[in-house]
Amino acid sequence: MRRQSTRSRNIANRMAQRFERSPSRVLEEDRIKKDMRIAALPIAVLSIVVGITGIVSPDGGMMLRRLYFATPGPFFAVVAVRSAMGLGLILAASSSRWPRTLRALGALVCLQGLSATLLGLDHARAIMEWEGTQGYALLRAGAAVALASGGFIVFAVTQRPSEAQRKTA
Repeated sequence: MRRQSTRSRNIANRMAQRFERSPSRVLEEDRIKKDMRIAALPIAVLSIVVGITGIVSPDGGMMLRRLYFATPGPFFAVVAVRSAMGLGLILAASSSRWPRTLRALGALVCLQGLSATLLGLDHARAIMEWEGTQGYALLRAGAAVALASGGFIVFAVTQRPSEAQRKTA
């Protein structure tokens, strides 16, 4: 009986060694996570620029939106960029300070792109024109949300999460 327990321990030890991560693999995973955090920074910068532009000049923001809603080509290019931005945030979330919130924000950005595709160009134009008729307050509020989102992304990805945050994520 004792021989079997020793044998099963040896098998368990060998299996555990196979699944252990080697130091080089740990370093590679850390590098990939750092790269994903760095990849989220251009998303944040774009969001901050859009927010500042919308707050300072709501007419300028509307003019840019009208340009890319003019034809289907730029519209679907913006849809693709939004979807890529959302996926980038989702991928960068695991190594951020606020992984759940960043994943939710990434999912929301992806849904923006998906809903724009499903509802179509005419519906997007109608929403944009309705926003334009509501006055500057609504446009500036949307720009403030974009600015706050960009600031949050910068805050979330610039430093590594604490040990306690890593264990809960």
